[in-house]
Order: sequence, then structure tokens, then C-alpha cells
Amino acid sequence: MERSVDGTREGGLSAPLTAGVVCAVVGFAATFAVVLGGLQAVGATPGQATSGLIMVTLMVGAASLLLSWRHRIPLVAAWSTPGAALLMSTQAVPGGWPAAVGAFLVCGVLLTLTGLWPFLATLVGRIPPHIAQAVLAGVLLPLCVAPFKELQSSPLAILPVLVAWLLIGWWRPRWAVPGALVVAVVVVAVSASGSAVNLSGSTFIPRLEFVAPVFDLQAIAGIALPLYLITMASQNIPGAAILGSFGYQVPWRSGIVTTGAGSLIAAPFGGHAVNLAAISAALAAGPEAGPAHRRWLAGVSAGATYILLGLGAASLSVIMLAAPPGVLAALSGVALIGTLASALAGAVADRAHWDSSAVTFIVAASGFSAWGFSSACWALAAGLLVQFLRRRAGASPQKAPSRVPPLTGSRK
Repeated sequence: MERSVDGTREGGLSAPLTAGVVCAVVGFAATFAVVLGGLQAVGATPGQATSGLIMVTLMVGAASLLLSWRHRIPLVAAWSTPGAALLMSTQAVPGGWPAAVGAFLVCGVLLTLTGLWPFLATLVGRIPPHIAQAVLAGVLLPLCVAPFKELQSSPLAILPVLVAWLLIGWWRPRWAVPGALVVAVVVVAVSASGSAVNLSGSTFIPRLEFVAPVFDLQAIAGIALPLYLITMASQNIPGAAILGSFGYQVPWRSGIVTTGAGSLIAAPFGGHAVNLAAISAALAAGPEAGPAHRRWLAGVSAGATYILLGLGAASLSVIMLAAPPGVLAALSGVALIGTLASALAGAVADRAHWDSSAVTFIVAASGFSAWGFSSACWALAAGLLVQFLRRRAGASPQKAPSRVPPLTGSRK
């Protein structure tokens, strides 16, 4: 076979297929602990959290496979990692887990409507990028700090995970969190060897738990709306931009409607949100995935791998939910450090907006909630208010442009 200018084999399949597998494995291993922690924080039992992880993984796989196959571009889906982090920082709502499931359904409806009605995407796109990033950074900060706060109480369980993350990240940054996961599994196995924890048998069989949703206004205000906003602002819009940087134009309507539908299907079983991949999208769309005209196969490969991972998610879920105190928080914390760094950089990129970014970040990190609205909602409102007042005083530059990508079709 002939070789292209970048040295890859024209028509070769190994590069895109391998890139897709790596994309899925890294994406799953790096943040599945965040999903488990987030679902439990809003009231899920271990079995319900496992069901949610399984279902959202299956929907991510199905959406990736279908979108990449249909549009012949590496269009990979993902679960909302910032959304799961938001759930970890949210207090359980009075309606309990059924109310949280109802909020997930409302979020899925909003995501689907965004694809069908571009005006919603335009509204979200008008949120100033520095404020959206400051909200995300404030939500993530307590989660990234948690492992170090708990280190003193459980050093033998947490320290190996942190050391593994640090050393593997120095050698191969992409595999830092998966490597820390392997060490965490070893920690669980050692701690369970002399205890009554049962890590064998039927507990590893995948089981889905359907929950009849309850639509509670407080849960909608405290979970659904911030989950929708942070998923759009931190996943869907940046995901489209990342694909655009590699020469692809996202089929916006198809992509958002498909992932929104995946969210709707996953919600009654505990899945929180499905969206376009952002950071992990580069693994399937970049040069390492082979020639540009073959990279859609990386999306298909990633989708198939996610489906297999979903079928095996029960095993990892059972292991991590049986972990000693602090291990799950440590794994979640180190998984989110890169996202936190990126959000902080975006929040302070423009010195003219430091005041509104700082207020937004502080309110989000405070954990303040009132009248059913979470700290993320109050942070967004506070940041927009400060920016409005500064603009009225003539101290702020003109309005930030919309970041909504073109609502058209295939690869450029």
C-alpha cells in the first residue's frame, strides 16, 4: 500500500481502530468513578449507581457508533463528566433518587430540544466563556481538594493512588488516571482479603434498575437546569469546536438530537447525561487516528468498545463501591485535575473579566445553595450580574460572541 505524506498507510485500518479503542478505554477509565460518585451523591444506592453507569456507557457507545457510521466523521459521544462532578457537589434533593431521575429526564428533553430548536443553543452560546469556565472550576475545586483532605484519615488507601497517578503521569500523561485505577483495584483487593466484603459471584452480573421518575420543581431547579447548562457549555459546544480544529464540521442537529435521545433512554435507569465528547474527541479525530478519510472508523471502534465496557461496567462498579473510604474520592479528584486546570485557564484568560470570573468561581466553590438552586446556578447569576454592572459602568469590553458551531453537515 502507498503511504501518505504523514507516513500512515492509505486505506489502513489498524490506526483508526486502535485510536478508537484507546479513546474509549481512556475516556471510561479516567472518569467512571466521577459518575459513580455523582449518582450516589444525589441519592442512588450502589445498585442504582451501577445501573446508571452501565446505561450511560451503553448509550455513549450506541451514539458514537451511529453518528460516526452515518456521517463518516469521527463523531464520538461521552457522558457529561462536568455534569457528574456537578452532581457530586449537589446535596440530595427532598424527593430522593426518583426526583433526581426526573431531573435527568428533564435535562434529556432540554438537550434534545437544543438540537431541534437552535435558538436554545444560541442562548447557551451567549453565556460568556470565562463565566462558564469559572462555574466549572468552582464546582471542580472541592472535588480535586477532597483526596488531600482525606489523606490524613486514610493514608494507606489513598497514598498509593496519588503516587501512581503522579509517577505514571510523569511517564505517560494519558494513562495517569487509568494507571491510578489499576492501583485502586489492587488496594480494594488487599483491603477486602481479610474482610467480609464479597467481590465474587452474581454481584458482577450487569443489572439495570428502572426507577419511575418524580418531577419535583426543586430537583429540576437544582439538578436539571445546571446539568443542562454545564453539559452544553463544557461538553457539546467545546466538543464541536475541537472537531472543527481537525477540519470537521459537526452535524449539530443530528449530533445533539442523537445524544439527547441517548440521555432520555438512559435516565430512567439512572444515567445522567450523554453528549458530544470534548477532550477525548481529539484521540479519535487527530493524526494518530490515521488518514483523515478513515478516521470515522475510530468513532465506530470507540462506540463498539464503549458498548463492551458498558456490559462489563458492573464489575468495576462493584469493586470501586467496595473500596476503603477515600479511594473513590481520590480517583475522582485526580481524574478532574486536568479539567480543573483547563477551566481555570479559561476563566482568567482575559484580564478585563477577572472580577466577574473571580466572583463566579468563589460562589461556585462555596457550595452555597438556597431555594432549590445549587451553587452553580447562583455562581452563574452572580457572575452575569457583576459583568452587567461593569459593562453599565463602561469598564467591560463588548459582548462575547456566540460560540455555537455552524448547524451544518459533513467534514470540511
